[in-house]
Amino acid sequence: MALRVFRRLVPPGAAVLGAECPVQKACVHSSSARSLQYGWLAYVLGERTTPRLKHYSKIISVDGNLALGKGALAQKLADKLGMLYMPEPDTFYIDKMTGEKQPLPVKFNGMCSLEKFYLEPNAADGNSYRLQVWMYLMRLLQYSDAIEHLLTTGQGVVLERSPFSDFVFLEAMSKQGYIRKECESSVQHYNEIKGLSLGEFLPPHLVVYLDVPADEVLKKLKQSSKSYLHNVPLPYLKGIEDSYKKTFLPQIRETSEVLTYDGTQDVEKVAEDIEYLKFEKGPWLEQDDVSYHHLRTLVEDKRAVVSLASIPKFLPEITVGAHDYDELYYAYRSLLGKKYAPGYNADVGDKLIWLK
Repeated sequence: MALRVFRRLVPPGAAVLGAECPVQKACVHSSSARSLQYGWLAYVLGERTTPRLKHYSKIISVDGNLALGKGALAQKLADKLGMLYMPEPDTFYIDKMTGEKQPLPVKFNGMCSLEKFYLEPNAADGNSYRLQVWMYLMRLLQYSDAIEHLLTTGQGVVLERSPFSDFVFLEAMSKQGYIRKECESSVQHYNEIKGLSLGEFLPPHLVVYLDVPADEVLKKLKQSSKSYLHNVPLPYLKGIEDSYKKTFLPQIRETSEVLTYDGTQDVEKVAEDIEYLKFEKGPWLEQDDVSYHHLRTLVEDKRAVVSLASIPKFLPEITVGAHDYDELYYAYRSLLGKKYAPGYNADVGDKLIWLK
């Protein structure tokens, strides 16, 4: 499976979070600046999560259809509330996690293309589903980074979408026939990995949903600087909208606060509405230092996160054969700095490796 290849390639504990954090407190094994992982010893020595959680120690997801300015609103909202903004991940999110200076070839990043999906959604090679399951994994990894940041520093995080809302694209794809009929078991596969993985995470505290009719979204896409977005069909956009309103929002309201706005809203208005929320529902209220400890040890182990979405099941779109698997694995190991673990590769200037 393609996800197994990823699990072999990603370094343990790899994270996109930087070493700097303006709200970091001095504590045992709690900062990437110290190059130490949080673990059971830190907990035994007194490291606790709840004392650093404040009013805006929250995970906020800004959701909605395509081309609605979600990123701009999310960034302004994060700046206004003193939170960390994490832009929507792309297919190369893994390269950001591992600190690549330039994105690696597509064959190391899900073997899929967002541009190809919009230009050729019915591609016979299964690109549509391969893209969807890969993007779910990228969102899951980013969400683990967001929770790791929250529990480590106490600073809240604002995201563009989350793995909890990712399925709206799968439903829209399925309705439009973008997933080949010969591989309809892909939908079952997606729901299976979603069920196994999301259960290990807590949902966003708040979802900010931008409600814009699909025909208005289509007009915005035609004005985009990305030419491959100009021909996105209206039924696909309508499918995303329907999935949000009929499935996602009713489900997420059971565990999270939801604020809905027509179009792009002024950040001052959104921040004011958030200030009045009491956040009196959801599984976050049931957590204590013990449960936070277990969640924190999970989210810092990216291999463990990936394993949650790795199911031994044959699907033509994402299955990698044994020979191709070996070829891909050794091709990755032949890249500069990839033969050994980080810090042990003389070909990229690692020095005094015998001291490690």
